[in-house]
Amino acid sequence: MTRQDIEKEVRAIFLREFEVENPEPDVNLREAYGFDSIDAIELLLEIEKFLGSELTQAEKKKAMDIRTLNQIIDYIERLAEKRQATAETK
Repeated sequence: MTRQDIEKEVRAIFLREFEVENPEPDVNLREAYGFDSIDAIELLLEIEKFLGSELTQAEKKKAMDIRTLNQIIDYIERLAEKRQATAETK
């Protein structure tokens, strides 16, 4: 999964779930789009679907500091790499 794949999916999630079309990559989502804690929970559920696995409590906790689209993409990229590395060692 490439960064471009992740960005495409995140943008699709924002359009489908939050009716936000083309969010700016480095804009604070809370300030610009009214993104709140309920939205964050819904986004985490969508990330789990996208990754095909449940997030751990530690992974969910790390997500609480995310404020921008780029940070979301970075976060998913790290999660995907971690899951791939774990799958390769099995």
